Amino acid sequence: MENVVWFILMVPCSAVFTIIGIYAWNRKKPMWFWSGSAVEETEIADIPAYNRANGRMWIVYSLPFWLSTFLGVCNQMVALALIAADCVIGLPVLIVVYERIYAKYKV
Repeated sequence: MENVVWFILMVPCSAVFTIIGIYAWNRKKPMWFWSGSAVEETEIADIPAYNRANGRMWIVYSLPFWLSTFLGVCNQMVALALIAADCVIGLPVLIVVYERIYAKYKV
């Protein structure tokens, strides 16, 4: 039963980051990073490349969540450690990667 609960909780959490990545990849206007912020079209030199890089960033960030979703069936403690590492280490890395993407494509 706990594996079912684990899946019910983890699949939507993992999917959110993957969906953000797919959305960013396919977006016609520049994708933003922070909630409430906006990236103007005039700020970005190559919008499709910028959005693909942004989408790739989010999809890569979602991979440890997907791994822990399936790893949790065998060992939930290892899966929880992976989630914690992705949050504690991954979030700051995500910020740095986004800043590099923005700087690369900024006009």
